[in-house]
Amino acid sequence: MNADAHRPVSRDAVARDQVAPATTAPDADVTPHAAHHHRPEPSPAAMPAPCAEAPGEMAGAAVRDTVDRAVHAAMARVTGGLSPASLADAWSDWMVHLMSAPGKRAELVEKAMRKATRLGSYAVHRAGADTPGLGLADGWRALVPGADHLPFATAIAAGAADAGTTNGHSKTGGHGKTGGHAAPGCIEPLPQDSRFRADAWKQWPFDLLSQGFLLQQQWWHNATTGVRGVTPAHERVMAFTTRQILDVFSPSNLPMTNPEVIERTMAEGGANLVRGAVHFWDDMWRQMSGAGPAGVEDFAVGRNMGVTPGEVVFRNHLIELIRYTPTTDTVHPEPVLIVPAWIMKYYILDLSPGRSLVEYLVAEGFTVFMISWRNPGPEDRDIGFDAYRTDGVMAAINAVEAIAGPHPIHATGYCLGGTLLSIAAAAMARDGDDRLGSVTLFAAQCDFTEAGELTLFIDEAQVTFLEDMMWAQGFLDTTQMAGAFQLLRSNDLIWSRMVRDYLMGERTPMNDLMAWNADATRMPYRMHSEYLRRLFLENQFATGRFEVDGQPISITDIRAPIFSVGTERDHVAPWVSAYKIHLLSDTEVTFVLTGGGHNAGIVSEPGHPHRKFRIMTTPVDGFYKAPDAWVAAAEQRDGSWWPAWAAWLHDRSTTPVAPPPMAAPDAGYPALGAAPGSYVFQK
Repeated sequence: MNADAHRPVSRDAVARDQVAPATTAPDADVTPHAAHHHRPEPSPAAMPAPCAEAPGEMAGAAVRDTVDRAVHAAMARVTGGLSPASLADAWSDWMVHLMSAPGKRAELVEKAMRKATRLGSYAVHRAGADTPGLGLADGWRALVPGADHLPFATAIAAGAADAGTTNGHSKTGGHGKTGGHAAPGCIEPLPQDSRFRADAWKQWPFDLLSQGFLLQQQWWHNATTGVRGVTPAHERVMAFTTRQILDVFSPSNLPMTNPEVIERTMAEGGANLVRGAVHFWDDMWRQMSGAGPAGVEDFAVGRNMGVTPGEVVFRNHLIELIRYTPTTDTVHPEPVLIVPAWIMKYYILDLSPGRSLVEYLVAEGFTVFMISWRNPGPEDRDIGFDAYRTDGVMAAINAVEAIAGPHPIHATGYCLGGTLLSIAAAAMARDGDDRLGSVTLFAAQCDFTEAGELTLFIDEAQVTFLEDMMWAQGFLDTTQMAGAFQLLRSNDLIWSRMVRDYLMGERTPMNDLMAWNADATRMPYRMHSEYLRRLFLENQFATGRFEVDGQPISITDIRAPIFSVGTERDHVAPWVSAYKIHLLSDTEVTFVLTGGGHNAGIVSEPGHPHRKFRIMTTPVDGFYKAPDAWVAAAEQRDGSWWPAWAAWLHDRSTTPVAPPPMAAPDAGYPALGAAPGSYVFQK
């Protein structure tokens, strides 16, 4: 296409075209005399020149935009940052397609009848029908005379049969016994659902409550999935939303329908409820005063967390760089630089002694540097994503080189820090900067097409809503971020905790990882907006459209070997998403899949009980394996994955030498104070 077609036309050019008549030669059959006296046709009427907006109109547009943003920000405070338009869009897509699918609706009616019959037959069998030899398949007939002639009688009979058999075999286990026979359950909860595992839930009538709830939950899953025409994103939103709503009404959440709470209340004479009330008011006070959850006062940075000795050797507006004191006589010349995510305090990798990755690396003979991010405030609203690369990662690399010498750097990134490090590494490779000797990624993503349930909150409407919320306050607040993560695991982080703390009267003992989790940070408005749009919404990095300094970058340019870690139960960066580094890179990739979640799987110190991991290296000329095939082929090892990573670093480092100086004041990097520095204490 001609580029001039899109070139803006100046106002002067428009005026010339309107007033300058076209010059044409006279026709060949017209004499010069006639041509001289020929009256030219009048030129078309001149159109008025376009007018620029008056200052008053521009001000009015700005006011209207400000009003819209303010309204969205006010709504966000009520909805917890969730866009009503995004939810309504998903609901309307699902509802319209469901209403135009009579076959799907008939299937749901049939499923409802079958599930109701299964529950009814189970109830009859549990109660002990008076008719001798009454089976599950006959229980519904005892409940409803003439049921053989009802609509969906076939479905009802099938449901009764389902209650008595599994895969064609009679059930022999279940939730209780009647007449010497085991009463089979209608449905079993999912493996990760621990709400109904206690034996008390196997007693009547609580077994009926739990079974009815699980059947209802299963029916709603059937109703919100598999509807032809609904977009996959909207289907996930509907399934997630209905699950959250149903979880509110779980019988485990109410004291009168939870047998564990009833047993505890009877055994203690109600003392558990008194303690629960005390816990509730204590939590309310803590939330309003900002004191943090109960027990967090037993943990403090610099006292029993983040205590590995070191010095702050560089500070700018965005980061402090910590250099840790060596504990071995010699160290590898190649330093380790760790880039944590800016949504977390760095000391998750330097928890209490014995659980600190930094402490472990230093003991292994490495010179370790750590970035500690500043906790931004409203004045930092215009700090962009690229500033985190230039003033964060690149500034730290320059300092590490000046202090440790011109040796290859083992760069390590965690979560969003890994994504940022990958972007910086790709830009460095494109520009011929070969200072990175290796790249390690902990639970980090470079492709965001399968970024887990966090993508439920990412579409144009939701991102715009979040942008307006952040525009009003200048940042994304810690509580707003924590709320999104809690929704992803509402059973474990919200409802189960409320039952345990307020109904059972128990307090979960605080530990260092929980205390760290309560010490969150904010994110600047502009940076987080660019991150959500360019990476999550548009997936620019994985598709070669992410630009650094005006030019696109590609992960395929990275030639340094990569060590990538995924965790099995990660709801933030699913391991299959982290595994996509195999598809994106053209270098050697060593991948580790370990147990645990996004945080607990990374904090996996040697000696941690019940730990296992899988590991495999794919060479540069190796062939790609699908995730399931990789799991089947990878070597499984017991214990922590930390020693495997340390061995990988050792193999890519040179002979140990005397440690370099702690700082380099002559190069502009003096010691500025003891670790953990000052930024980590910002609230």
